[in-house]
Amino acid sequence: MNNEPILQVRDLRVDFVLEDRTIEAVRSASFNVDEGETVAIVGESGSGKSVTALALTRLLPVPPAQLKGGEILFRGENVMAMDSARLRRLRGGQIAYIFQEPSTSLNPVFTVRSQIAEAIRLHRPEVTKVDDEVVRWLDAVGIYDAAKRMNDYPHQLSGGMQQRVMIAMALACQPDVLVADEPTTALDVTIQAQIMDLLGSLKDKFGMAVILITHNFGIVSGFAARVLVMYRGRIVEQGPTAEVLRHPQHAYTRALIDCIPRLGSRERRLRTIDHAAIGDV
Repeated sequence: MNNEPILQVRDLRVDFVLEDRTIEAVRSASFNVDEGETVAIVGESGSGKSVTALALTRLLPVPPAQLKGGEILFRGENVMAMDSARLRRLRGGQIAYIFQEPSTSLNPVFTVRSQIAEAIRLHRPEVTKVDDEVVRWLDAVGIYDAAKRMNDYPHQLSGGMQQRVMIAMALACQPDVLVADEPTTALDVTIQAQIMDLLGSLKDKFGMAVILITHNFGIVSGFAARVLVMYRGRIVEQGPTAEVLRHPQHAYTRALIDCIPRLGSRERRLRTIDHAAIGDV
């Protein structure tokens, strides 16, 4: 049995080169993701989470982005050395993404059916009954009356339903790794819980690995087995989620956890992070 991680990231470094300065967006990030594992990458906006996620399949725009060094291995294959044809098969077919703000990720001029069907035709050309497959995946993510709703345009769907369509589109390609980048942004708390429950059940059903990108420690504890904490482009702490939440070792991790609102707290103001006290890493 092969116990090698499905994804290995070693010393990843990403810069953004602008006219007047260079931003070190990711600085020497290293981590593994095992088959079927759920890993959360947690940090504030600008900490390097999404840049790290996009770098996994070289989706970053070059320029201004520059992959300055490191190694990314998918099932032992070097992503950095892949040609454009191999990258097209990797993106969506083996590593799929769910992005935040589905209203901007879905094309407003095409129906739900056409957008999911395009993904299936691209990554699963052996499928002959594409419409049946579209309905199957819309059913799987809880879209009621899928055979009818697949002919809707994105603007005809609620935010929660749009996000379910995005999940269906990603899973229809049967990826080995699903990257969920802030999948509950702009959704109310009830819909957030539904989406996270859905992702958890689909992960268990299909056995895929999931990388959850979030700034919210509140949704991590019940979802991810392991957590990576990013601060100013570096992974400053990683470990089993329960252990990191109970015994955070880094000052930034403690500050993030302290920012979580708590029911019954008598504090009138939410705590904020004192970056000056934490300093650089």
